[in-house]
Amino acid sequence: QVQLVESGGGLVQAGGSLRLSCAASGRTFSSNAMGWFRQAPGKEREFVAGINWSGVNTYYLDSVKGRFTISRDNAKNTVYLQMNSLKPEDTAVYYCAADTSRWDLISEYADYWGQGTQVTVSS
Repeated sequence: QVQLVESGGGLVQAGGSLRLSCAASGRTFSSNAMGWFRQAPGKEREFVAGINWSGVNTYYLDSVKGRFTISRDNAKNTVYLQMNSLKPEDTAVYYCAADTSRWDLISEYADYWGQGTQVTVSS
């Protein structure tokens, strides 16, 4: 059974940092695009960050550029999201995803998703 399991979410004050991890099991995604999405209450899910199969190419939502960093360790089958200078508007459930049809930029139609981890930023 293929699983993506996120961890690292929590409650943090504005200006603080969190590091999300997403560990994959059941298959390897070392040749596939992976990424992070988020969904705030009452809003649609949105793309946050993506990373290509090798980790060389990264992509970000404009509002998180310079604050968030996505990375991956293919040996551990894990992708990370380092979030710095957090703002209240970053509050959302964050989802990890893997796209077996893409090797570069993940699509919103990715075929594997984690269960999500809550990130809450207080002002």
